[in-house]
Amino acid sequence: MKISYNWLKQFIKIDWTPEQAGELLTDLGLEVEGIEAYQSVKGGLEGIVVGEVLTCIQHPNADKLKITTVNIGADAPLQIVCGAPNVAAGQKVPVATIGTTLYTETGEAWTIKKGKIRGEESHGMICAEDELGLGKSHDGILVLDANIEVGTLAATIFDIENDQVFEIGLTPNRADAMSHLGTARDLKAGLVQKEINLEFITPSVSSFHVDNRSLRIDVDVQNKELSPRYCGLTISGIKVSESPAWLQHRLKAIGLSPINNIVDVTNYVLHDLGQPLHAFDAAKISGNKIEIKTLDAGTKFITLDGVERTLHEDDLMICDAEKPMCIAGVFGGINSGVSEGTTSIFLESAYFNPVSVRKSAKRHGLNTDASFRFERGIDPNITEYALKRAALLIQEIAGGEITSEIVDIYSNKIEDFQVRLSFENAKKLIGEEIPKETIKRILTSLEIKVNNVTETGLGLTVPAYRNDVTREADVIEEILRVYGYNNIKTTEKLNASISNSTRFEDHKIQNLVGNQLASQGFFEILSNSLTTPNYVALSEQLKEEHNISILNPLSGDLSVLRQSLLFSGLEAVSFNINRRRSDLKLFEFGKTYHGYTEKREEFKHLSLFVTGNQTIESWNAANSKSDFFFLKGNIISVLERLGVSRFNESPIENDLFSEGLSFGLGKMKLVDFGLVKKSILKHFDISQDVLYANFYWDTILDIVKRNNISFKAIPKYPEVRRDFALLLDDSVTFESIHKIAKKSEKQLLKNVSLFDVYQGSNLPAGKKSYAVSFTLQDENKTLTDKQIDKIMKTLQTQFENQLGAELR
Repeated sequence: MKISYNWLKQFIKIDWTPEQAGELLTDLGLEVEGIEAYQSVKGGLEGIVVGEVLTCIQHPNADKLKITTVNIGADAPLQIVCGAPNVAAGQKVPVATIGTTLYTETGEAWTIKKGKIRGEESHGMICAEDELGLGKSHDGILVLDANIEVGTLAATIFDIENDQVFEIGLTPNRADAMSHLGTARDLKAGLVQKEINLEFITPSVSSFHVDNRSLRIDVDVQNKELSPRYCGLTISGIKVSESPAWLQHRLKAIGLSPINNIVDVTNYVLHDLGQPLHAFDAAKISGNKIEIKTLDAGTKFITLDGVERTLHEDDLMICDAEKPMCIAGVFGGINSGVSEGTTSIFLESAYFNPVSVRKSAKRHGLNTDASFRFERGIDPNITEYALKRAALLIQEIAGGEITSEIVDIYSNKIEDFQVRLSFENAKKLIGEEIPKETIKRILTSLEIKVNNVTETGLGLTVPAYRNDVTREADVIEEILRVYGYNNIKTTEKLNASISNSTRFEDHKIQNLVGNQLASQGFFEILSNSLTTPNYVALSEQLKEEHNISILNPLSGDLSVLRQSLLFSGLEAVSFNINRRRSDLKLFEFGKTYHGYTEKREEFKHLSLFVTGNQTIESWNAANSKSDFFFLKGNIISVLERLGVSRFNESPIENDLFSEGLSFGLGKMKLVDFGLVKKSILKHFDISQDVLYANFYWDTILDIVKRNNISFKAIPKYPEVRRDFALLLDDSVTFESIHKIAKKSEKQLLKNVSLFDVYQGSNLPAGKKSYAVSFTLQDENKTLTDKQIDKIMKTLQTQFENQLGAELR
């Protein structure tokens, strides 16, 4: 939210620097994220001086150029080549001197330099209105009043607005501060706490009066629940034109583009007081009647942006006797707004149900300044005041007369909140006792009325516009933020308690595995649990009927809870690849959600994504592609870190993978992993291979909790390694070699490892060569050659008999 400091000072005449005011606003909870300078004329006419044209002759080498000499109050006049048709001797003109920076209409800067134009020197520039940013005319140079003294700085003779604009990171609960009035009100409370008492000035509407009653428009609020309060009046005889400079500057400072004087006033009052307004062309209101109601579902309505929208049965609409004119509190219609030919208007000021406005805005994908305020809750008691304020401003800048009484339909009054504050509770929550008089002063400065005072507490009335202050705790928070969090002393005594927690808590195991993966070069990602329902079509494993839909989704792409972490991870992979980061190792802890007939369930997972090269490119290391075995090694290292060293391997049964494996323990599945199908990758515009692993985290946690860790001394006697080069059939797997070896020698064989695979033209057809190492160790004595040879002979025999192996 942007707040103009000059605008703010219309409510409270503060002489602080913008930085000081911004610091106080931040302390009050209105965090100032930045302060930007605003100038109505970019550059502030710096370097522009008033000069007098002494001579003006034809350029010898150009028909459309003139050579002038200009006195700017310096030691000698300047020679300036000028192409304006209206330049003449004796004129007072604005001159941009050497080094002056000017700006184009698009904001691009350019600097005046000494140069030659068609062979003649030019030492500056005589400026036109648009070149200075003072208007749009480029018919010729700007001729100034002849009485202005030569050498006068142009910045002193033109009305230039210099402002500082706060960018405030407004939290959703602070609906009361969504205006300059609300921000000034908070600033006033902060100043009072610092014992600086300044008058709080609000615009007067005492001059408002009805001129005549020649244009009456009846109002019928048919849905009082969605429109608790509705005000309006007519103004006739107006002239729609460009807004005055002061109003344009106010709007431009906060990033709004002026449109015309009527629309600009409604925008001004919205940001001034926080009350959205809407002006209808009275001539376009059929039957001179306004009806506030809902319409049948499916009704078509074209909004101001030219988009035809299909209305929902719950959308509150502002209609005339024949047609809808506006989505209440959200957006106007294309055929009822103010245009250049408008001469009379119906001006609306209302309080609409926040939930209704929010749902309509989300439903139609609209986010306007009006809906932003309505859906958070505006002040229901400022409606009529804002209407009068806007009407007076319109009369001031567009003329016209008030031609109807104010219609004010307020059937169910929104009451202020009654809250009881206990001094003892305030002390407990704040951690320090604040003097009672200070508490009362703070509450009064926030316009919270103190009804009664006792020894134990206060009876309070909180104004309705503070819809975030309805409980005692909310009032205490208000006291604390104005008193100042920085003023609460830190206790010198630190108390701590030791909790008895198990080392198998989920977050501890997650941190353990996360740190290990990070040390192996993985980066953690965190993706949205909301996703598109279209992803279930990519796999037969996922069912559309198992989707859990959101009742009020932000968009169609975020309308269901995910059933798999794969697709959100592939979105991250695609995002990085498109930004030339193709070597990725990612992991994510997250949940999947499934809606079954009987119940809804959620499951926790750990997912790994690997693609591209294993390591970054380096001169002293060859690049190696991440492959299936690289991922498998990382998966095994995670399981072993958790003490899960024994598990079964089985072919994967999942159509998300073109090839893969599944690790399990008994009937429990631990992890599925493999190469993601090309058809799925194509959906995300990924052309390189992606490897994916899905850990069933809930199952792994259960196993880890039941896993008993045993310790034993490191053996004192050495290991012995022997290798075999085995010629095998292509169908033989390393797993079968591993099982046979372990079964043949259970005591002394400690490890079996495959360190080379060869398949080539030197081998018989259908054959491959495995280089396998065997590690032997006796923990009680040193092995003898005789023992070792016997074990290796046994292994060789078993491989020959069971696998048809041959030693190479």
